[in-house]
Amino acid sequence: MKASYEKYVLKFKHPSGTSRGVLKEKETWFLKLTDKDKIGIGECGMFRGLSVDDRPDFEDQLEELCQLINGNRNIPPDFLKEFPAIQMGYETALLSFNAKNTFELFPSKFTRGEEYIPINGLVWMGDLTFMKDQIREKIAQGFGCIKLKIGALDFENEIDLLKGIRSSFSEEKLILRVDANGAFQRSEVLDKLKKLSDLGIHSIEQPIAANQQDAMREVCAISPLPIALDEELIGCFDRADRVALLDKIKPQYIILKPTLLGGFKSCEEWIELAKARSIGWWITSALESNLGLNAIAQWTYNLAPHSFQGLGTGGLFTNNIKAPLEVDSGYLKFNPKLNWNFNF
Repeated sequence: MKASYEKYVLKFKHPSGTSRGVLKEKETWFLKLTDKDKIGIGECGMFRGLSVDDRPDFEDQLEELCQLINGNRNIPPDFLKEFPAIQMGYETALLSFNAKNTFELFPSKFTRGEEYIPINGLVWMGDLTFMKDQIREKIAQGFGCIKLKIGALDFENEIDLLKGIRSSFSEEKLILRVDANGAFQRSEVLDKLKKLSDLGIHSIEQPIAANQQDAMREVCAISPLPIALDEELIGCFDRADRVALLDKIKPQYIILKPTLLGGFKSCEEWIELAKARSIGWWITSALESNLGLNAIAQWTYNLAPHSFQGLGTGGLFTNNIKAPLEVDSGYLKFNPKLNWNFNF
């Protein structure tokens, strides 16, 4: 088996805002495994400013992984432990390599186009006009669940935006989730959560910044609104540390991003621990290209999830890889009649 990789820069159609700033492009790396006519491809979608493996030696580690594979040497058990994006890409590439079809990692009714995955429509931060336009678009497209990134605008303006949605769509007709990306201060968070709760919000992701476990535990205990941990999980590698985190904070939900948490097996451990504690969960992509999204979607379907998933739609980038993934009426679909356009 031989390994190689290539860097690829995804370009956003529109600058996309988060509480950390505005994104115009997104780097990613494709890992390729070959042996005669067999090919396996995975995506190492490290996320600048968020991934724990956003470090100067990221590409060096990817290069070293390829050298180990090309030298037919064993990969040490913890070699990729602190590089979750590379671990995700390697795990996916191996699944792809061993599959009958390079791009069909988990054959199912989803990959046969017979069943679909319900997803939330994501509304990015921006000025009020931009956010209102996105909301109208998502509702027109038939999404039954909309997730809004909040925390960058004046909070009262964001509340007015949510009130506008609720004036037309009840909780029964439209599920609303919000993601603060850790933007709220501890001193103000409970007041803001109360105002959000009054609007029938389903849940809020990461209301305060990560790595404040005592404060987050207090918030989860007294919040009128269910709390979902997101960034809090990043960098928590060992099972014992994961157990300790969940037992201490006691969140209502956890958000699982395979690229940021070290792949599918890693996320499956989180799910096991969450289920044992009656903690809900759903899967979210992290701005991967359609290559990574395809793998995450196929894996997600096999988990038989019951709620709306936070999977991207593949439509954010001008130069995304053409794939048989489609979004229709709030569902992510795999259309086996469409072809891939991926040259690497």
